[in-house]
Order: sequence, then structure tokens, then C-alpha cells
Amino acid sequence: MSGRFVRSSKYRHVFGRPTRKDQCYDNLRVSRNAWDTNLVKVNPRYLSVNWEAGGGGAFAVIPLEERGKLPERIPLFRGHTAVVLDTDWNPFNDDLIASGSDDGKVLLWRVPEGFTLRPDVDPEEIQDIAPIGKLSGHPKKIGHVLFNPSAENILATASGDYTVKIWDIEAGAAKLTLNLGDIVQSQAWSANGSLLVTTSRDKKLRLWDVRQERPAHETQGHSGAKNSRVVWLGEHDRIATTGFSRMSDRQLALWDIRAPREPISGFKTLDSISGVCMPFWDDGTQCLYLAGRGDGNIRYFELENDKFEFLAEYKSADPQRGIAFMPKRGVNMHENEVTRAFKTVNDSYIEPISFIVPRRSENFQDDIYPPTFGLKPAMGPSEWFAGKEAIPPKISMASLYEGEGLQEVTGVQEKPTAAMGAPEPKAEAEPKPSEPVPVKKASEPVPEPTPVVKPEVSMKEQGASMAAMVNKFADKEEDEVEAADDDSGFEEIPKPAERTTRSTENASPSVKTSPWHEPQSQSPAPASPVVAERATSTVSTPAISTPTVSAPAESTPLSSASVPADAVQREISTIKDLLAEQTKTIASQAEQMQNLTAEIESLKAKLG
Repeated sequence: MSGRFVRSSKYRHVFGRPTRKDQCYDNLRVSRNAWDTNLVKVNPRYLSVNWEAGGGGAFAVIPLEERGKLPERIPLFRGHTAVVLDTDWNPFNDDLIASGSDDGKVLLWRVPEGFTLRPDVDPEEIQDIAPIGKLSGHPKKIGHVLFNPSAENILATASGDYTVKIWDIEAGAAKLTLNLGDIVQSQAWSANGSLLVTTSRDKKLRLWDVRQERPAHETQGHSGAKNSRVVWLGEHDRIATTGFSRMSDRQLALWDIRAPREPISGFKTLDSISGVCMPFWDDGTQCLYLAGRGDGNIRYFELENDKFEFLAEYKSADPQRGIAFMPKRGVNMHENEVTRAFKTVNDSYIEPISFIVPRRSENFQDDIYPPTFGLKPAMGPSEWFAGKEAIPPKISMASLYEGEGLQEVTGVQEKPTAAMGAPEPKAEAEPKPSEPVPVKKASEPVPEPTPVVKPEVSMKEQGASMAAMVNKFADKEEDEVEAADDDSGFEEIPKPAERTTRSTENASPSVKTSPWHEPQSQSPAPASPVVAERATSTVSTPAISTPTVSAPAESTPLSSASVPADAVQREISTIKDLLAEQTKTIASQAEQMQNLTAEIESLKAKLG
């Protein structure tokens, strides 16, 4: 282990747990259409599956609690005249779903109340579900449908006519049209619903200012001939893409939307497998999951300092063609599940895979379950088309854990798009100069403060002074203390300082880096022996760092128990000044180190 560094992360041991076959969703007929789509979509109540059906297109909706082998005849969602290519659940209503098809139509559906795949009727009498709305406007197939994550009833549809239309489904009309000039391979909304990013067959990555109907940025994406995918990284101003190199190696790239000319740190090669890599982002854990189309593996990374740190890989011999990930409000928090994937196996059944943080505690784990989006949109369609930008209110995961339903939390959606630049440090609070504040130990010696020099005094007088202070703070039953007993005096001094919890490591730098802390017995110092003796006691007794106790030790020695008040105040003022001066010096050095770190990271990125 010598020389090996292990990165600290609470998700380093996340593992994928498969599901027994009898608890999967079996006896399915998953669509075998060659169109590159995820085939399945999921929300906390239902699972939608593109269905292999004759006589037009259809898809199935499976209630999540109805596991096991499904009946041969189940109620399907029929209405398209050609195969269904993609579906998407409304993020603010778990009963509403949209579907796009090869017939160029978008149909809107509502799951009936009490819907089940095992109705108590004869199989011949099972009724299929009819759509509640239709959106017409694309002359060619619709390969991707995607609801806006912030505004209610806003839908983006990508078609073979090389356009993306933005629909107001309440009005039933397409209000905006984005012209790409080639087939869209994938699309993703920003968290505040104002921007849309697309990848297309012309190998271009486009970032659209949707309401202006023009791309804000356009750059060269992955250079390979196979399909590329894109995912927006939650509330950050970052996106991730997967694709292929010219040599058909699978790649992963991280982009800054403010400067997307090239990916941050370039294109990262993953492997040489031929299947498309399907990316999914978990905003709660800041993790990216990559599922290979045609292989059974799911690898996951944690985003840290603008870099994807590899965590682990879930391996399976069963390849997947389609996969979906559960929204955060649908995970099982009692088992510390951070996300759950639903993957198709052999086009005949769907297997849930739980990704779990291994912990023994049975309490709610608030560090891995931050607030997440609920069912309330940030705005209506008219507000969105008028230019409003906001992210939806968030709900407390703790309320779901306790079974109290959806409870909104406030103060967590102030920044719709948070920057994640590596050089940006965390802001540190400025310490108040009037009181000592724990400051981290500096890596370089701090300039020596000028020690306060007092008149030379004898050891006998020092002992008398210390004994007087001990008598002042000691318990009443310890009234009689020997004046020359230095050890017992120093053992009692921490009593009045128990209200502070600082240890020797976290003590004020005025004690740690001060020249008073150096051994004084080697050569006579200009300061009085009182200073040397106090420094020696500081090592063994952390509470001596409290200035209200250590300051009187330097006061003018008296044979009686009284200590002049003006001398005490003078010493306290001196110590406060020293603390303020050293704190400023440390803060200045920390800022210089942060600037140097930023410059190094910038040079690394350029050299690349």
C-alpha cells in the first residue's frame, strides 16, 4: 500500500444488486425496431415499454408492484399506425405519458385510475387504452420525445424532418421549431428548462437557446460514425456526451456550456465495444452512469473538480438493449438505494438493478439524500414562452422516508445553474478580529510577531503569581495550594476554559506558530521566563490557548492574590492583535496557493 492514494468518496463502495427472475417483469415482447432509443422509461409508479405489436404501434405500461410473469394478453396503449419509437413520462404527473412514432404523430395518454395488467375479465374482453390527445406537425417519423423538466406541459419532439418542435400540449400546437439540418440522435434539457442540447448525425453538438429558435453554441462532437448521446448534468453548467472516435473506440466527454469549443480535458477513451453508451445523471449523488447497448455492464463515475472519477462497474452476462433510471423520489431509502435501473434482457423481461450505498445504520441518511424535485412545476407554459427561467421547488427526501408525503423545502433552488469549475474554491468566512478563531495550520512559517518583553522576575515570584491565579479559579474545597507547586496549578487552569472544544491541532496559530512555542532552555531569550514557562505548558494543556487564562500569567508578578486589571487588559489586547495579524497572513497565503492551483489546472488543461 506504500505510495498508493485512495480517493475519499462516500460512493466509492456503491454496488449494483440484481433481482431474482421471479421478481422481474417477465413475459414481455419488447420492440425489436432498430431505432436507437432507450425502449423503456420509468417513474415512481409505472414502467413504459415499447411493444412488438402487429397492426400498428403500441407500448405497454406496467405498474411497478405487478412483478413476475405477466399474462399473455395485457391491455396495451394503442393508437399509432406505425411502430412506437420513444415515450416520456410527464415529470409533474405520474399518470401522463407522451409517445412518438414512425407515423409522424405524437400521442398523449393518461393511465386509468386503478390500472392493472391482470384485470378480472376474460382475456378476449381486455380493452386497450386509447389516447387523450394528438399532436400533428411532423411529416416524418418522431424518434425522440422529451418533456421540459421545469415548465408544465412543454414537450420537445425530434423528427426525421431534421427539426425539433417545441409543443404547448395544452394548446395542442407547436410554438417553436429548431432547424438542425440532420437527424437528431439525442437531446437533453437544462434544469431550468431554458436550454436544449442536441447531438446529431452530422457529428455536431448544438446548444440551443430554445425561445430564440437558434443555437447559442455549435461545436464539433465525437468524430465516429456511430450514434452519440448527451445528458445534462442536473443544475450544473456542464453536459456529458458519449460517442465514438474515428477508430470506433467508445468515448466520454465533459463540456462547459459557457465555452463548449472543446471538451474539458478532451475525449476520454472508455473501451472498444461497438454498442452505443447510454448516459444517465444522478443529481443527488453527482454520479454518471453509463450503460452499454448490447453488453451487460453499467459503469459509474463521480463528478469531482470537473473530472469523472471512476467508481465501479456492475457486470452482467445478460446484455441490455434498453434501460431506464428511476427518478430520485422513487428510490428505496430504507435500503440506502441511491438509484435503480430497469434494463431489458433478451427482449423478454425487464430486470431491476438497485445501486446501494453499504451502510449499517437504519436511520435516514441525509448526506446521500439531498432535496430533490417533486411534482410541482416552476412555471406554466405561458410563463415559459414569455421567457421565464426557474427550477421547480424541491421536496425533502426525509419526509418521504418517514412516510409523510411530499413536503417542499425552501432555499435550495436559488441557483438554477451552478458552476463547477475546478479552480473555484469554497469561500471561507472571514474571522472576526475581536475574538480568536480556529485557523488551519499554515504550510509555511508565519512571520514572527514581536513578543511582549516584561521585566525579569525570579522563579519564586512566578510561582506565587501562578498560585494566585489557580486559587482564583479552583474549587472552594481546594483553597490551600502550595505556592511553589507548579504542576497542580497548571492542571487546574483548564477548568474555566471547558466551554471551548479546540484541541492542540486546531488551536489558534498564535500558539502553534509563535516563537513562544520554541524551546527556551537552549539560549536565553529576550522575553521573560514567564513566557517560556507558559509555552511549555501549552504543549501539555490545550486549554492554555484561551487568552483569558494565559494572559494573566505574563502580568506583573505580585505576592498577593490580586492581579492588576489594566495589565490583564493590556495582555489580552496584545494577544488579540497578534491573532488578527497572523490570521490575515494565513488568509493571504491560502489565497496565493489557490491562485497557483488554478493556474496549474489551467496549464494542464491547455497541454492536455
